[in-house]
Amino acid sequence: LQKILIFLQVTACVVVGKTLMILFPDAMRRYILKQGEKSRMNQNPKFSYENWGPTFFSFKYLLFVLKVKWKRLEDEAYEGHPAPNTPVVTSTGEVRRLLDFTRDNRPLILNFGSCT
Repeated sequence: LQKILIFLQVTACVVVGKTLMILFPDAMRRYILKQGEKSRMNQNPKFSYENWGPTFFSFKYLLFVLKVKWKRLEDEAYEGHPAPNTPVVTSTGEVRRLLDFTRDNRPLILNFGSCT
């Protein structure tokens, strides 16, 4: 049910965004550039609006946003509910699921750190 609601919300946003890009291209360009300032995308001299601006509200954009939002559903943890089985990458580069590392009834302990 959550995936259906996300699909409807994202699809509606893409349809409205694409319609506005067709009807008001200059206003949408300013809006998208303003959003780029928030993410500092505009600071990269190799990026120009002509390269990435038209991709907003495209079919590929729709699929990408859906994929990200659906993946985030798996990442949410709620007290009293089972732990999320999110994908992780091993030190050898293999993609596995978090709960693949459980053994019998022993608790799975995660230790986070960094190496420099």
